[in-house]
Amino acid sequence: MNKRFTRGVVALVAAVSLLATACGSDEAAVGSGDCDSVDSVSLQLQWVTQAQFAGYFAAVDRGIYNDYCLDVTVLEGGVDIVPQQQLASGAVDFAISWVPKALVNVEQGEPLKIVAQVFQRSGTLQVSWADSGIGSDPANLAGKKVGTWGWGNEFELIAGLRKAGVTDPDNIDELIGQSFDMMALLSGEIDAAQAMTYNEYAQVLEAMNPATGELYKASDLSVIDWNDQGTAMLQDAIWANSDKLASDDNYRDITTRFVEASLQGWAHCRDNADDCVDIVLNNGSALGESHQAWQMNEINRLIWPSPGGVGMMDQDLWDQTISVSTDTGLLAGEPDGAWTNEFAEAANENMKKNGRSTTGSGWQPKQITLNEGGM
Repeated sequence: MNKRFTRGVVALVAAVSLLATACGSDEAAVGSGDCDSVDSVSLQLQWVTQAQFAGYFAAVDRGIYNDYCLDVTVLEGGVDIVPQQQLASGAVDFAISWVPKALVNVEQGEPLKIVAQVFQRSGTLQVSWADSGIGSDPANLAGKKVGTWGWGNEFELIAGLRKAGVTDPDNIDELIGQSFDMMALLSGEIDAAQAMTYNEYAQVLEAMNPATGELYKASDLSVIDWNDQGTAMLQDAIWANSDKLASDDNYRDITTRFVEASLQGWAHCRDNADDCVDIVLNNGSALGESHQAWQMNEINRLIWPSPGGVGMMDQDLWDQTISVSTDTGLLAGEPDGAWTNEFAEAANENMKKNGRSTTGSGWQPKQITLNEGGM
């Protein structure tokens, strides 16, 4: 079977017809690769090729999906692509999206359900210079020029500001629109920039400090981590079509296999981070090698450890996400039936039977050296 990876930003993907499944046996469900036929599956990412999605690329490149009788096409995302809408429209079979963003669509009646909560913690930071006086306290953002990307990325920030008594979420126009990079912080246009631990934060550390002629150091920066402030929200999850889960046994079987194979891919990247960096680079990432090594390390931090098992939804983190979403006006209330642990639980049971750690309790991050420009 040929493995396929489709690169390039797409605004619409033709609906994929699922082949008749002849590998729904218990043997196929644990990844035997003993297939009478193969199901073609499409996965929509929420951003471009990078280590944020390494587990899915690894599952393709290392034949893990093959072992589960799946031929998976991975589709890049971009600014103009909304993964959950692609999924709800039937253009793709599965999608990766931040939880609060997709919950807006769920509240609007679109058929979406989380079948694996991959990230166990938030990677969003607000980054400032160490000498700015902002430090790690959101209250110190009062009166500062505070950047945000918008597009639903601002809700942790808004909730954190409100909790600190700085501003009301209705006053979002007080914030400054920021590009998906750190140029505004580096140039002094803003005092605090939105950043992901695995991407934009590293961009600053890859930049040259003109005062020293060396790269910036972590000691040059201060960060506000929303996990520490109690306003963090759940991020990357695997979403499936809830209507099809309820009515289509073939789709449920495919979902069972897809979730388990995907989580196997993430376990591979936990245990073989360097290999997964190479896989991402070989799949056409525009980011450099040291940047991707940093990103892989930070993505592993967001997944591991998974105390309840990889892909399992943590009720407390779910409740916090709903609380933040309702407090900021993103959601009117908690959508019913928006997630299930059924598929992740089955995957964890099979992974344990095959001697694979599902919690990553022994995983330790690496020390990554960044090069200028992330090369």
